[in-house]
Amino acid sequence: MTTRVVVARRLALVLLCGLALPSAARGQAATAGDSIDRYIGAELGRYHIPGMSVAVLRGDSVLLARGYGYANVELRVPASDSTVYQSGSVGKQFTAAAVVMLAEQGRLSLDDPITRFLPEGPAAWRRITVRHLLTHTSGIGDYTDSTLDVRRDYAEDDLVRLAARQVLEFAPGDRWSYSNTGYVLLGIIIHRVTGVFYGDFLRDHVFRPVGMRTTRVISEADIVPNRAAGYRLVNDTLKNQEWVSPSLNTTADGALYFTVRDLAQWAIALNHWRIPIRTGLEASWTPVRLNSGGTYPYGFGWQITQQRGFRRIGHSGSWQGFQTSRKRLPRRWR
Repeated sequence: MTTRVVVARRLALVLLCGLALPSAARGQAATAGDSIDRYIGAELGRYHIPGMSVAVLRGDSVLLARGYGYANVELRVPASDSTVYQSGSVGKQFTAAAVVMLAEQGRLSLDDPITRFLPEGPAAWRRITVRHLLTHTSGIGDYTDSTLDVRRDYAEDDLVRLAARQVLEFAPGDRWSYSNTGYVLLGIIIHRVTGVFYGDFLRDHVFRPVGMRTTRVISEADIVPNRAAGYRLVNDTLKNQEWVSPSLNTTADGALYFTVRDLAQWAIALNHWRIPIRTGLEASWTPVRLNSGGTYPYGFGWQITQQRGFRRIGHSGSWQGFQTSRKRLPRRWR
């Protein structure tokens, strides 16, 4: 979901892996922990952050995984490495993984027009491919910028109709523009191709095989052990997150629960390509090529940048009182 950066208003989850370490972390993990503890302690106070959880990995080694502040302010429940947070748009990489998996199985092609799966869409959608949705180059605007009523429940067909009413902002492939709508449509495509709700498909084919024990689609009705509460800051006063309809907390643009321990499991699986994707992982980490021949630093659910000679791959997220960030520095540019 939307990646607006409003650190001061949210409970936060951060995962840093690969080579994203402070200099102290090149020594012993305890020294790294002390350095991170001091930094985060200062930031919590500076930005009025109620709580957060952090994990730092180097290779397959978890150097640090712990919580800071509170997972629930009212009940004074401390945050920990087992605290369950909402994913925000960090969840997009899992939706993308499911789509790439289906492509490798021959059940769809990334270059299929989306009208193959969404035939009720307008004529303009015939030029939009699955790849365009993955890379935010479809031209379909972001539904969060439209008249979407977050307190109303929508069926999948309703969300398709809502997206179909939008005029394309540009020709598919011409530009890059962040679109949660595109990932909502990808989740619906997964459902129509497999006959299974996208969250159930992820559970069976990604989360369980990788060992992500707590990761699942959001449900505020279910009893979820260690679930954090989300918060916002209004005139320097902490408030609970605003209510969102249940159906909008199950869409494929970023509606998951997970812990930093789960994200660490995912990171380790990526280190060894131990995920149910054979050839599509590197493509997921490759900047999209536009119609002009230029590129934009976004792959399939991953942002791609460069930092101090290293390729940095990651994503951030922000939704319903939570902010997430997941960064990975796997190797130098070649």
